[in-house]
Amino acid sequence: MNNSLENDKTFKKTIKDNQIILAVAPMEGVMDHTMRALLSQIGGMDYLVSEFIRVTQYPIPSSSFKRLVPENQNHAQTTHKHPVYTQLLGSNAELMAESAFNAVDAGATHIDVNFGCPAKRVNGHGGGSVLLQSPNTLHEVMSSIRKSLPNNIPISAKIRLGYEDEDLLFDNVAAIEAAGTNTLTVHGRTKKDGYKPPARWEKIGTIQDRTKMVVVANGDIIDFDSLLRCQSITGCQHFMIGRGALNNPFVFQQIRSKLNKQDNTVTTTTFIKLFADYTAKLQDHYDDVATLGRLKQWCGHLRFGFVEIKDNLQTLRRCQNISELTQTFSDIMKKT
Repeated sequence: MNNSLENDKTFKKTIKDNQIILAVAPMEGVMDHTMRALLSQIGGMDYLVSEFIRVTQYPIPSSSFKRLVPENQNHAQTTHKHPVYTQLLGSNAELMAESAFNAVDAGATHIDVNFGCPAKRVNGHGGGSVLLQSPNTLHEVMSSIRKSLPNNIPISAKIRLGYEDEDLLFDNVAAIEAAGTNTLTVHGRTKKDGYKPPARWEKIGTIQDRTKMVVVANGDIIDFDSLLRCQSITGCQHFMIGRGALNNPFVFQQIRSKLNKQDNTVTTTTFIKLFADYTAKLQDHYDDVATLGRLKQWCGHLRFGFVEIKDNLQTLRRCQNISELTQTFSDIMKKT
């Protein structure tokens, strides 16, 4: 299916500026607290979700939730007051429930559960999207977490359309809803699909029509125009952006500006300062080797949003130290 307004024959409700909720997706190995802080500094989103914390052989202690999601020590918010949800990944209902309780004890105000991760090493250990083959397990995990937490702590889950196929999609949705889950984020692909385009937004729309849970649409939303198309097809008012935010960290701010019919132009000076700010944040928490690696990793994402980075990516990747990379980045951007 082509995700375009022209090709969709079942338009949903018209988008409403003041009802759009935007979230930053959890992305393991990329969306750590330093990147969350950077995006929060720019703003435009309503909340962010942490990288998943894997629960395997024992419950995760409260101290780990303070360390792995440092925002939990600040009322589960970034320094710019954007809420951060703590995400868990695992299949043992009892251990997941104990871990969720400990997360809340550490300061978490919202627990999210990852049933969508397609990574082989995660699925091979019984976590992520492999659980989409067992609606009963989804229900057991979410129900146990719900029962372990105070009623004022909302819980949510993130799924894909299925594992190999979509045969159990609505069984999975029903199982999660019956467990008392408040919100369901749906990535419009199966595990087998990986990240191949397009996301099947029409399936998210069907879920939206069939459930009382809040449905968050995820997949292929990279800017205002794609959000508008997704909304027209799904009828959702809640949207989650992952890779689009790494490709263009200003995306949430730009969407908000367009919703409010305001201009929003990113200047070269702003972008250079943003890169420097992120470098400083990384250096506060990582050594030089890890910092350089994360900066180059981010440049790899930025090439999809900025042609200047794409045209000079190999030059950036050849930089031998942090100082050289930041100076090269600045020089490249100043030429535009």
